[in-house]
Amino acid sequence: MDQAEQLRRLVNQQTRPRGTARVITITSGKGGVGKSSTSLNLAIALSRLGNRVLILDADFGLANIEVMLGIRPKYNLADLMFQGKELKDIITQGPQNVGFISGGSGIAELTRLTKEQIMYLIEKMDYLDDLADIIIVDTGAGISDLVMEFVSVSSEVLLVTTPEPTSITDAYAVLKALYRRENFNKEETVIKLISNRIYTEEEGKEIYNKLNSVGKKFLDIEMEYLGGIPQDRAVSQAIMQQKPIIMAFPNSVAAKAINTLAERIHQGDIKIPNETRGIKRIFASLIRRGMST
Repeated sequence: MDQAEQLRRLVNQQTRPRGTARVITITSGKGGVGKSSTSLNLAIALSRLGNRVLILDADFGLANIEVMLGIRPKYNLADLMFQGKELKDIITQGPQNVGFISGGSGIAELTRLTKEQIMYLIEKMDYLDDLADIIIVDTGAGISDLVMEFVSVSSEVLLVTTPEPTSITDAYAVLKALYRRENFNKEETVIKLISNRIYTEEEGKEIYNKLNSVGKKFLDIEMEYLGGIPQDRAVSQAIMQQKPIIMAFPNSVAAKAINTLAERIHQGDIKIPNETRGIKRIFASLIRRGMST
């Protein structure tokens, strides 16, 4: 029995009637487009709508979420995997009842686990699914193998871009890289675009129409438009204060737009198939993929 088959059996053995979180992976083609800020603010807005929300900071190189909050986690995912820490130890409490987990070096180690470590991690991810209604995965920017692994095994992806030509080009590069991955199944993935730092709603829709058109024509990938976030000086002011904008400046145009996006996400849950939900399935797919390469 090869390792991939062992993993499939382990996952099936650990499956039981527990809660299964809705996992939303947020990514971008380049850095500096507001991806992590969007992740954090959407998490808080979704929490206010009555959801139990966790953020997994999967950018192990930068750890933007903790920087934006001014909170340094005591432990991260690597401590869960290798130091025997429990989930409660690695979940840091953020504002508005939003917890977050720092991936740390643990993200990069996913494909180098022993059988016992796999069993332990899958079991813990099963419980993590039970702790949250929504888990937001904030990936690194760009199209590195690690980022694309997360995106390709996710059932719900939010792609953040801005009106800058380079940002739009890099967003298309994400779609192109996704199309080329063997494990990407477009029938089981919903990709939604967020146009950030726009001056008008028409500008945001134009960005979506352009990307969606070339995506359908050349990649056979069709996106949905979640909406736009206006250019707002209050965003940079909130970042300087290390506070989410929807808390620091709740009446700003950007904060109101984020709340609207959160409401659309909250109401759109029915489009995600139950069998493709859950953070446990995400991690199992990542590990299985690493074993087969």
